[in-house]
Amino acid sequence: MLARSRTPSPRGWSRWLVPPAALSIHLAIGQAYAWSVFKPPLESSLSLSGTASALPFQLAIVMLGLSAAFGGTLVERNGPRWAMAVSTVCFSSGFLVAALGAATRQYWLVILGYGFIGGIGLGIGYISPVSTLIKWFPDRPGMATGIAIMGFGGGALIAAPLSTQLLSSFGADSAGIARTFLVMGAGYAVFMTLGTLLVRLPPDGWRPPSPPANAAPAATGGEVSARNAVRTPQFWCLWVVLCMNVTAGIGILEKAAPMIGDFFAGTASPVAAAAAAGFVGLLSLANMLGRILWSSASDVLGRKNVYRGYLGIGALMYLLIALTGNASKPLFIVCAAVILSFYGGGFATIPAYLKDLFGTYQVGAIHGRLLTAWSIAGVLGPLIVNAIADAQKNAGRTGPDLYSTSFFIMIGLLAVGFAANELVRPVHPRHHESPSAEGESTLLAPEKGALS
Repeated sequence: MLARSRTPSPRGWSRWLVPPAALSIHLAIGQAYAWSVFKPPLESSLSLSGTASALPFQLAIVMLGLSAAFGGTLVERNGPRWAMAVSTVCFSSGFLVAALGAATRQYWLVILGYGFIGGIGLGIGYISPVSTLIKWFPDRPGMATGIAIMGFGGGALIAAPLSTQLLSSFGADSAGIARTFLVMGAGYAVFMTLGTLLVRLPPDGWRPPSPPANAAPAATGGEVSARNAVRTPQFWCLWVVLCMNVTAGIGILEKAAPMIGDFFAGTASPVAAAAAAGFVGLLSLANMLGRILWSSASDVLGRKNVYRGYLGIGALMYLLIALTGNASKPLFIVCAAVILSFYGGGFATIPAYLKDLFGTYQVGAIHGRLLTAWSIAGVLGPLIVNAIADAQKNAGRTGPDLYSTSFFIMIGLLAVGFAANELVRPVHPRHHESPSAEGESTLLAPEKGALS
């Protein structure tokens, strides 16, 4: 039932059923962005520090990158249904192991369950629909992957209020946390299974309708294996691009609530805790919408051009915040929202960028290897912002001075990413696979507009 050979679609199957299948996985695993809801009850019930309560989330992000990198080839070989099933089992069972840890007050089980086992589910689930969507939507790959990956950004909008309500009903003690983990694990298992059963591969020889009139023009190109892709300078240029873009975005996202409070403390209009929480929600919405809006725009503007926007305009947004300080609250909010929309857009556009460069042959496996950049950025961004803010506090500084240095560092990192994007060129034909080696590849050419 899970085999790749059992996954091709029947005659008349609508390709528009595949994005909802992918979305069911990404909306579930996007719960990771709502982990902060569990931090206060875990800290109070298990006597944990703030650093300790973050360990399950941090390990989950590290395992996301590692499992995506090492499992990408298996995902390509065994097909999307197998990958989605593995993701469902790991992610849901991670909650169950975490529930056992909370019930028995064994915190290492929470870390093992949510962080290690659940993190494997995150990585496999994140890349599971990518190559399938690109095969179904070669005419609009940015839009297709944007729809699915939008779910990862928006998963917290569902998970945060759901977790809060469950904790309110069951209690915020260790027993209540255990019941909450148990219910969420079972619920996500059902929701993700629906997507697993729905997903299909296009049949052999399938071709899409005519591309939209405003699509980026096509160019000739070839298919590249994951093994050969990592030997090309194009792969490592995109690795730097993704790492720099994610570092700049996650630096704000991880510290959003205390950051806006610190920025406007001591002014005529300080930010209350409720307003700071609203700011976090706004950034989550910008993160989610950026994934579909900017990735769809890349189908028209070309991938390289939208990354010029992510990195160049993102650097200007950081510069505006650094120079204006707390002079304008609306300006701060707008700039932060734009940066987070680019953060989300960067995630959603990168699979299509990879397709343009390396073809569809093993794009899922290549994407998995590239996500190691996320693991690095997930540590680097928060480390830069928090370490500098702590040092400035120890020096007696307050307000925007806590963050201005880290903002200038982010500008420098975005400039590095911008330069790496400019270095991207079409892959040399020596890296292309022979037609006989491409197997089930749809042999679709990359888009010239993506590289212009």
